Amino acid sequence: MAANKGVGMSDKWLSMPATALGFGIGSGDIDPVVLTCVFLDAIDRHPMSDRIYARVTADRALAEATAAKSRAEAGQRLSVLDGVPVSWKDLFDTAGVATEAGSRVLKGRVPEKDAAVLARATSLGLVCLGKTHMSELAFSGLGHNPMTATSPGFHDHRTVAGGSSSGAAASVAFGLAAAAVGSDTGGSVRIPAGWNDLVGLKTTIGRLSVAGTVPLCPSFDTVGPLCRNVADCAAMLAMLGGTPVVDLTNSTLDGAKFLVLETVVQQDIDDSVAKSFSDALELLVSHGATIERAEIPVVAEAYDCGAVLFVAEAYAVWGQQVETRQDEMFTQIAQRILLGKSVAAHEYINGMACLSRAKDRYQIATRGYDAVVMPTSPILPPNVEKLQTDPAYYQQANLMALRNTRLANLLGLCALTIPTNVPGAGFMMVGPPNSEERLLRLGAAAERALA
Repeated sequence: MAANKGVGMSDKWLSMPATALGFGIGSGDIDPVVLTCVFLDAIDRHPMSDRIYARVTADRALAEATAAKSRAEAGQRLSVLDGVPVSWKDLFDTAGVATEAGSRVLKGRVPEKDAAVLARATSLGLVCLGKTHMSELAFSGLGHNPMTATSPGFHDHRTVAGGSSSGAAASVAFGLAAAAVGSDTGGSVRIPAGWNDLVGLKTTIGRLSVAGTVPLCPSFDTVGPLCRNVADCAAMLAMLGGTPVVDLTNSTLDGAKFLVLETVVQQDIDDSVAKSFSDALELLVSHGATIERAEIPVVAEAYDCGAVLFVAEAYAVWGQQVETRQDEMFTQIAQRILLGKSVAAHEYINGMACLSRAKDRYQIATRGYDAVVMPTSPILPPNVEKLQTDPAYYQQANLMALRNTRLANLLGLCALTIPTNVPGAGFMMVGPPNSEERLLRLGAAAERALA
């Protein structure tokens, strides 16, 4: 691991936003090599780092930090986050370093080149600290993985961190990365972000490349950042996509119009989550927003249309491995994938066609609203031991965790979760496809209101 070059000097850097670290590098107040050593040493010293990081890429990180230092000294920084250390979920290919997607089935899989988003981020100066643990093959919203490691929840280490980007969220929450990159197929960025009081962005399908990313459900897989604040998410989106950083200055809630769905997403919510959502709405109104409520029946139809799609695609991708190596997999994940075996071709085709119609109707029904809002997850993080010993509890918790977030994946939307006044209870804003910049500006204003 790294030498103790930065220990005792700048542990405060471990809790600073990524953009603040980037500004510090730009001003000459922060040495990227020392900064990276601080994070590497923090990982080395942390008692739960083995449950958060699957692999630490110290040599790569120090080489990238050294290059970032040279650029900073020459006044040739590549981006606002040039030299900032971040973590990557263990389904993004890393050249010469194992990428196993949290599964023994992929043990020893070593890609020859970086995933497209990692290559782009590296070209803009981000420093790769390593690969984080995750739900096996990304097929759970809980983050419980007895086959490799289960990352701890930030507020209660006896609970899960959320999935499938569990280690990604934990790396930021515990101060072991300035930001993290995860994936979201049914909620896998937003659930762990929400449960660990982070900001998480689910991007529109196709907004960020999934090339070189271990797939789960190709029609729904997306890439997104998990960060300390909205500004960091905006900067990370730019790094991952090679686009300009959206300007968040002068963002406001004055005149903003939000829609609360009076549908399944409001049912069976934990009392504390319901209160956090209600309080958040009041704060948004006090800062100039308008709240309206509506049922929009097409939401329930979208859930019905998509009932078989995720398992069908997961089986198409992983069915052969599950059939032949099921004893090497977590039973809950294997059984869920095997459900896709019974989905007939006409059921899948009809489901996708139904979903396409639902997308059009949803866009018409929500036109005129700046965002649709709901609790990120209706439940708080479940207990690890109970998940391991009670299969029925696991299945119910997984369904509930993914319920609200899955809507944006089904309908091809983008979504942002921000923290509330209740630890582990996120507030989610959902926008139309390819409206990430607009959603981030709304999120920045809402973040200030909820703070």
